[in-house]
Amino acid sequence: METRKFSIVLIVIAGIVLAACAPISPTADVPTNASTTLPSEISVLATEVETSPEESLKNGTYFIDNQPITLVNGVSETELAPGSTSKQVTRFLGNQVEIDLNADGLLDSAFLLQQENGGSGIFYYVVAAIKTENGYLGTNAMFIGDRIAPQSTNIDPNNSSQFIVNYADRNANEPMSSIPTIGVSKTFKFENGSLVEVAAPPTQTP
Repeated sequence: METRKFSIVLIVIAGIVLAACAPISPTADVPTNASTTLPSEISVLATEVETSPEESLKNGTYFIDNQPITLVNGVSETELAPGSTSKQVTRFLGNQVEIDLNADGLLDSAFLLQQENGGSGIFYYVVAAIKTENGYLGTNAMFIGDRIAPQSTNIDPNNSSQFIVNYADRNANEPMSSIPTIGVSKTFKFENGSLVEVAAPPTQTP
C-alpha cells in the first residue's frame, strides 16, 4: 500500500515538472482581437497650407512710375545708388477693400502703399491686386499724396466696381509740417488693364 502511494506521488511530481518545462507558445498571451498594424503602416493625412489673401498681397509685384516693386513680407528695399546708404523703402500699408473690379465674379483687392526715398517725403499710393485662377496680379500704383493721413477705403455706393479712398490733406498754401485736416475723397476703377482715377462729376451752378 505504501509503495502504491509513493508511485502516485512520483507521477504527480513528474507531471508538474513536465508542465513547467513545456515551451510557451509565442501567441499564447496575445489577444485574438489585438491589432497587428505596425506604426509605419498608419496612414497620415496631409494638411494643405493655404496662403491668406493678405499674405499674397504682401508678396506681390506692383508698378510705381512704371517700375516694378516686389514686396517680400510687405516690404521692398532698393538702393537709390550703388553703394549708397539711402534706400527706397516701399511698404504695404493696408486699408484694403475686397471688390470685384473687373466683373469676373472673383474678389480683387485695393489697398495703399507707402514709400520713402531717403528724404523727408512719405508718399502714398493706391494699387489693386486682380484675383485670377492662379493667384493675384498687381496693377499700376496711383499717387494720392505726400505725408497725408489715410482714413478708409470703401466700395463706391453708386458703383460696385469702383472704390473710394478717403484721407486728410492740407490746403495748397499750408506747409508740409502742418497736420492734415482737409478731408479728401478720390474714386478709382480698373479699366483697360490699369487702375485709373474716376473724374469727379462737374459742379453744377445754379
